[in-house]
Amino acid sequence: MKAHILSTLACALALVAPAAAQSPVVIKFSHVVTTDTPKGQGAERFKQLAEERTKGAVKVEIYPNSTLYKDKEEVEMLQLGAVQMLAPSTSKFGPLGVKEFEAFDLPYIFPNEQVLRKVQDGPIGQGLFKKLESKGIKGLGYWDNGFKILTSNRPMHGPEDVKGLKFRIQSSKVLEAQFKAVGALPQVLAFSELYQALQTGVVDGQENPPSNITTQKVNEVQKHATLTYHGYVGYAVIVNKGFWDGLPADIRTTLEGAIKDATDYEHQIADKQNEKALADIRSTGKTEVYTPTEAENAAWRKALNPVQKEMASRVGKDLVAALNKEAEGAPNN
Repeated sequence: MKAHILSTLACALALVAPAAAQSPVVIKFSHVVTTDTPKGQGAERFKQLAEERTKGAVKVEIYPNSTLYKDKEEVEMLQLGAVQMLAPSTSKFGPLGVKEFEAFDLPYIFPNEQVLRKVQDGPIGQGLFKKLESKGIKGLGYWDNGFKILTSNRPMHGPEDVKGLKFRIQSSKVLEAQFKAVGALPQVLAFSELYQALQTGVVDGQENPPSNITTQKVNEVQKHATLTYHGYVGYAVIVNKGFWDGLPADIRTTLEGAIKDATDYEHQIADKQNEKALADIRSTGKTEVYTPTEAENAAWRKALNPVQKEMASRVGKDLVAALNKEAEGAPNN
């Protein structure tokens, strides 16, 4: 009887063991924007490719629009292992102690997308990722959201027009300096709080690429937009380093390929979505869209370019010099 029980138990364990071995690796991927943004679409593409190519060995759970964590919390949660993957804006790494990433926030540092891509894919961008590893973070790729425009309830033809206005910013010393340079008042707020803050007058204006403006319905509570394209918003796709290093080598290699292809896809749709979003902003009629003249663009540049020198000691003088060297002679967007 005893032998029969042991035999039955052994059979049961034999059946359980393969099932346990086949349990999928779960990757929780949290982000703070909606699914229909470039970042949201990139995350969905990664999920599709990762699950298909690992034949179900990996399951990617996506939590968009701050449903899991707000942007002030998410990086800490990644370090703690509560979430495995994020795509925060590069501004998020300044408060973490890797201030060099705030160079991406410098006004007019990237004259066009070609220079930006060269920086991200080359030694500069990969060197910045290396600096995250001591924080328990592994960088996998850079995603785009595009170049920023300004919105407020006041016409903004030149830098003098934003003086005294309260602008929502991400937590970045560079962005603080940027708005102070034109006499505006920067206010750090979570992205999820932006619409209500504009609606209630907590802030007067904000800066974002058009796709972020339409998906958060910012254009419904802002009367004016100016196409300054003064700065860039991009994301770093990151993963908990301990989790990543602990993956089987074949799965890790497959996921690296999925990230690369999802990154190419995300880059392609970012431009298209921003073009469509800008057309949508114009078509609603609620927001007047203004294109600065050459003289006005020159005035914006003159007012904001000194921020590069002012912030060089924070983000690294050599880094700012290297970025400007990459941009030499390149035409502006």
